[in-house]
Amino acid sequence: MSIIERTVEPTVDDTEAIAELHGMLAAQKAAFRREPYPSLETRRERLQALAGMVGGHREQIREALRSDFGSHPDLFSDIIEMLGIAGRAAYTIEQLERWMAPEARDADPAFYGSGRAFMHPQPKGVVGNIAPWNFPFDIGLGPLCEILGAGNRVIIKPSDFTPACGEVMRDMVRSTFDRDLVEVAVGGLELAKEFSTLPWDHLLYTGSPNVGKQIAHAAAENLVPVTLELGGKCPAIVAPDAVDARSVEQIIGIKSIKNGQMCISVDYCLVPREQMDEFVRIAREHVATTMPDYSSTDDCTGIISERHFDRIEALREEASTAGAQVVQLDEQGAADRETRRMPLYMVVDPPQGSGVLTEEVFGPLLPVKPYDSLDEALEFVNDGERPLGLYAFTYDDGTAERIERETVSGGYCRNTAAVQGALPSLGFGGIGNSGMGRHHGIEGFREFSNLRGVFVRGEGDNLDALTAPYGEKAAAIVASALGLGEAAGAAEPEGPVGLP
Repeated sequence: MSIIERTVEPTVDDTEAIAELHGMLAAQKAAFRREPYPSLETRRERLQALAGMVGGHREQIREALRSDFGSHPDLFSDIIEMLGIAGRAAYTIEQLERWMAPEARDADPAFYGSGRAFMHPQPKGVVGNIAPWNFPFDIGLGPLCEILGAGNRVIIKPSDFTPACGEVMRDMVRSTFDRDLVEVAVGGLELAKEFSTLPWDHLLYTGSPNVGKQIAHAAAENLVPVTLELGGKCPAIVAPDAVDARSVEQIIGIKSIKNGQMCISVDYCLVPREQMDEFVRIAREHVATTMPDYSSTDDCTGIISERHFDRIEALREEASTAGAQVVQLDEQGAADRETRRMPLYMVVDPPQGSGVLTEEVFGPLLPVKPYDSLDEALEFVNDGERPLGLYAFTYDDGTAERIERETVSGGYCRNTAAVQGALPSLGFGGIGNSGMGRHHGIEGFREFSNLRGVFVRGEGDNLDALTAPYGEKAAAIVASALGLGEAAGAAEPEGPVGLP
């Protein structure tokens, strides 16, 4: 999930917070050594506590989001920042026994006799989670489902762009969990920098690709494995058969979530050139009919900061000056600096090199580029970095399969967008510039587990052929594998013969 780069220096002194962070990590490391493999029942209890915690702090979550964003829809807070976490925890509880079970692996009885091999998911230890500002609870607390499910402990670093959410999260966590199990480290930029240098057993970061590189570099000093959830310009390719109200409703609806401040939002659309006017017309009619006063209502999330507000305004003005048609979809709306709410804009055919086509927009601007053939659209997408999400709008199976087959992205949806990030069963993550690793579902459980290869020796094997002194049995195994047989002059070994 890409977030906008920091443009202001921290105003807090993180000295005490950094010292406290080191103490938190030491306490959790010690606690993990005392309990390196929590039982299924213990893990389920912790996940139930997580679900109960978010449900029991509904009003505090709502108030904190409104405070930090200036405006934030309460029902969306309920759906994503509360119920989304509770649902993810419930799904993990349901699946956990199966996920924890050792998975058998083949061991050729001709060589290994009755020996058994399996993969055993083992807790890694203490996980650090550097959470972003745009979904402070969903991404701060949501990954605990797989982290705690895998038997780990965790320290969360909320963004200092959402201080109210960070304080509420810390209060929630400390009233629910032992501090040597789950903790929240609240602080500024210096604390965030220190966070990534510590010897975690795993580190999760959600943010921009540029900062992700710095996180990965710092973690590499301690050989800490990382999960990077970054971002990129997620495209929607609209095929000629799908320039209709159903497609436009989905695209505009997804773009309105957090007012575009979402890593898997539709960053730009590719639309057949001859249908561009129709696409714009349908979008204007949809907004006029269903959300005409969007930017003046509580359904419109405020832009996170004044600097980000100014950045979006500058991108829009640059595109307009360069000759793009800028269409304000909620025609009666207006930008409000007090609440930082902004209207939805469609930027039609911006020129190459303009900011809306080179930067991740992360706001209520929707660039729409024309294409003359599907080949051209695919080339445009593939010339850029691999995105976190890619969306195909078409009713033709062949077209959909071609778009999916000939592009690479972290996730993919057909005739909708962003749903790949909402399903608790579906592994979520990026590739290349949009990230590495996965959380959600069994992929998340495995991400935060050490998949330990285990072999248990049985009877009737040929393991002695692997060790010195090497004699007739080893020679017979080699001869048998190479099809040399008696020509090699080797005696048949006693017992089963085969290769590892």
